[in-house]
Parts: sequence; structure tokens; C-alpha cells
Amino acid sequence: MDNFSKARLNMVESQVRPNDVTDARIIRAMGQLPREKFVPQMWRHMAYLDESIPLTSDGAEDGRHLVHAMVFAKLVQLARVGDHDLVLDIGCGYGYSAAVLAQLADSVIALESNSELASAANVALSDLEIGNIAVIEGDLTRGVVKEGPYNVIVLNGSVAEVPAALFEQLADGGRLVTVVRSGGRSAACLFEKSGDLVDRREAFDARIPPLAGFEKIPEFQF
Repeated sequence: MDNFSKARLNMVESQVRPNDVTDARIIRAMGQLPREKFVPQMWRHMAYLDESIPLTSDGAEDGRHLVHAMVFAKLVQLARVGDHDLVLDIGCGYGYSAAVLAQLADSVIALESNSELASAANVALSDLEIGNIAVIEGDLTRGVVKEGPYNVIVLNGSVAEVPAALFEQLADGGRLVTVVRSGGRSAACLFEKSGDLVDRREAFDARIPPLAGFEKIPEFQF
């Protein structure tokens, strides 16, 4: 067993399983996928650490990141992804989140606004011969209307608010999961759509880097 394989096993056994992740499909996917192939070469030594991994060269807090394995696993479990589901993965980065989701769902639309990250995701997914994912470059806040509606939408980063355009792309009974920042705290939230209504439920406290473009728009005051 090489060092990355040992680190991957340790990630699952020390970060994922002990934090109430019980879905065997998620555990199996994260235990098999080589996470180190979904980060820049310069950050591969960090791929299995219990922290978010920079996906941009400067590693800035407001740059793009691969979300903590534990938080990501719990978000995916919260979304209750089924094997017939169509999933929209927003801010896919190098494609790790999409690769995990592809093991659980029928197909995944992986949306990425950064052209370099989108290209890297295509390379990584192609190398691993994962065929039920389509990487699309575009504005993260707008989703991908033409491919919807979606049974599940996953946002890879924390947000101040979820744009109405994304809720509109959920199928009836669809679920959207993300970490929402409000005041001084942030929590993983599950949004479920029923007809024209969207219900929100906070599931657990979580702090992950922000997803750029999802800042709250200030209300105009006279």
C-alpha cells in the first residue's frame, strides 16, 4: 500500500466514519477515489489533511478550495443522493466532488466558472474513466438551466445566500445542500422543494471557505 493509499484509508477512518457518516456508498467512494489527483501538484501532499485544500496557486482564503472531506461527506449524506438522481455539482474545482457524486447518482452536471479548473477537472475525470459526468463552464450562481431540473444540487463552499435561480432548477422533491453563513456562525443546511415552496433545515455547524459570487446583495435603502 503506497503512502497516498494509507492516507486515504486514514481519512476515511479518522475523519469520515467518526463524524456520523453512515452511508456505505459514500464511504466506499471516498475510500476508492484518489483525492490527490484532484488538487494541483504543489498541494498533493495536503490532499488527505483534515482541512480545505487550495485549488489556486496563491492558496488565498477567498480563492477556490477542495472542501474538508468530513464536511463534504456529511453534506452529501444530507442530500440523500439516489442512484436514479440527476445532480448539479456547483464549483466542482478539479472534479473530486463530482467524482464522488457520480458513484452515487445516475449522472452529474459539474459546473465550474474557472476555465483552468474546468480543464483540470476534465483531465482528471477522463484519466479515471468516469463517464457519467459532464463538466460545464459557466456562472456558478446561475446554474445550468438547460440540463435541469435536478434532484440534487451541491454547492462546494459556504454562501451568504442561495440565489433563487438555483431553487428554480430543483425538481419537485429536490434537495440542495450547502453551508450558509449568517452573522458570526455558519451551518450546513438542507433545502427541500415541494411544489413552489422551499423548506430550509439546519443540520450541523460547519465552517468552510466561501464560494465566490454568493455574497449577500445589500438591500437598497432610501
